Amino acid sequence: MKTEVRNLTRVFGKTVAVNDISFSFEDGNIFGFIGPNGAGKTTTIRIMATLDLATSGDVFYDGVSATLYPEAVRRVVGYMPDSLPGYKDIQVWEYLDFFARSFGLKGAERTRALNDIVEFTNLGELRNKFLFALSKGMKQRVSLARALIHNPKVLIMDEPAAGLDPRARHELRTLLKILAEQKKAIFLSSHILSELQDICDGAVIIEQGRLLSAGTLSDLLAQVNGGTPAPVSAEQPQPGETADLSGTDAEQHAAPAAQAAPKGVSITLKTPRGEAEAVRLKLLEHPLTRSVDVFDDDEVHAIVEGTDAEVSRVVGTVFAANLTVLSFNRNQMGLEELFMKITQGKVQ
Repeated sequence: MKTEVRNLTRVFGKTVAVNDISFSFEDGNIFGFIGPNGAGKTTTIRIMATLDLATSGDVFYDGVSATLYPEAVRRVVGYMPDSLPGYKDIQVWEYLDFFARSFGLKGAERTRALNDIVEFTNLGELRNKFLFALSKGMKQRVSLARALIHNPKVLIMDEPAAGLDPRARHELRTLLKILAEQKKAIFLSSHILSELQDICDGAVIIEQGRLLSAGTLSDLLAQVNGGTPAPVSAEQPQPGETADLSGTDAEQHAAPAAQAAPKGVSITLKTPRGEAEAVRLKLLEHPLTRSVDVFDDDEVHAIVEGTDAEVSRVVGTVFAANLTVLSFNRNQMGLEELFMKITQGKVQ
């Protein structure tokens, strides 16, 4: 299933919370939604989940408009809010059963769905506990179970890891990876960028309601290296239509920065203390070496142009010169560093 956010705008009085943003993602992928506080993430998520209406623009799920056909969209979308209501008179099983009934599950089908989701989220021991008595981590499990009870194709999550301890975050990451393997599309906002780095295939970055960048992590890296964010807006489709971004169209919509990004590869070589300078000089002799820096007298950071095979040959010249290298790493810019480079820290 393809999810497309097209020219989405949401205005509250004089405040433009979401300003003409467009992006897309497909099933089997986990996309992070990141931005400073007040950037418009929750507003966007609520519109995607049919809990709010856009001022203009729309969200399409395989061509079905969330504005025109919200009931149809709710059958394929699971929404996990940032917190679970603390009802004092309802048990976990009753809560999940209520939502199963709300989605039209009946009889043996409902019982099977409840048993499956309780087993998947490991809620068996908690099924008779009251919601208000649960810890933050347990409430997040129940919230995830509620979002999955009708087996949606798209899962939209608002800060699912907020307030969780390390073990609970690890369990959540594991569950999300399993869901992605089941070909569900997962879109989640989070301030814990190190967590997203481990599981996300791509990210959407917004600030002050405007889209700064969107794409796979490699696309974002290419955009940063190219120095220019990719254009991500597209023409507004008619209700029920989707834009074809496959084949030739995909090439036409590709980011110029991503296409023209320099092929510089960042590498780090660890050396015995005092020998880093000799390694630096040897790397500089090679024409593909763009720059080399030494840190703490035992670590060499270099940018090398070319393919992985060419980078290997450049590093090979160091070994050929009988210089000692204790370890060698091909560096990848992390999501947190990408976020810091793309955003400016502005708020609404």
